[in-house]
Amino acid sequence: MDTEPAPLSLLEKAAHVLGAFEGPEPRLSLTEVVRRSGIPRSSAHRILDQLVRLRWLDREGRDYRMGMRMLELGALASHHNRLRRAALPLLHALHEQTGQLVHLSVLDGAEVVCLERIGGSEATTVPSRVGGRMPAYSTAAGKAILAFGSPDGVEHVLAQGLRPRTARTLVRPYALRAELAATRERGIAFDREESFRGVSCAAAPLRGSGRAIAAVSVSTCRGGERELARLAPAVAACARAVWRELYGAGRAARRPSAPPRDPGPAVPARAMDNMLGWLRFSEWM
Repeated sequence: MDTEPAPLSLLEKAAHVLGAFEGPEPRLSLTEVVRRSGIPRSSAHRILDQLVRLRWLDREGRDYRMGMRMLELGALASHHNRLRRAALPLLHALHEQTGQLVHLSVLDGAEVVCLERIGGSEATTVPSRVGGRMPAYSTAAGKAILAFGSPDGVEHVLAQGLRPRTARTLVRPYALRAELAATRERGIAFDREESFRGVSCAAAPLRGSGRAIAAVSVSTCRGGERELARLAPAVAACARAVWRELYGAGRAARRPSAPPRDPGPAVPARAMDNMLGWLRFSEWM
């Protein structure tokens, strides 16, 4: 016996409405949106009004077109995809070199978002995933980006409050500021069991002579300053290699900055499809 398909959720209806704008016409009327999306007229009208209020769409008379929020996120998704493609082979090389779990992360407000995860011997013990979020202040990747980012970024993190995740989490503003200053001095950030008990991490920022746009990190369950010091040169070299892959040597060479102190060997070298595809970047771990 045939069963009727389950009704679409509100999110699925909104995705269908946004999908109507994938054609060559930049502006669509309500009638055209209904025809392309298959969503009933009354529902489509309510969803369109909500999307306009949220800046996903703009309204011009009786027509609708993509709004600034859609364009902003589309550009950001395109940038993240380019970053991930450039970094992926180098992240694999870093994993092969260290045998440890490797992450590529970006800063989003007061949190870091994992764009890529290359599993290693510690993969089952570190509860991270692609799209997962963590507080920036308790992670090496977050501290690497904050140390070489805008001062406003640090103030935003502090305004959200520093809550302990383990007994070793830095929860006093002066302690975090001092750690970020030390990170700028050595070019490497460390997480000394500040996010998860038994897990330490070293991270290096992706940057030329300006602000960091992301960070590469390696996690280990072996712990200890000696292990972090062993991993630091390889992490820093990988971050530099990813930057060169993205922008070439010329961009950094025009305004050179002091390199991290890491004499170790170098590591061998469409915009958003729909709203659903972007939701994974807003999920909590």
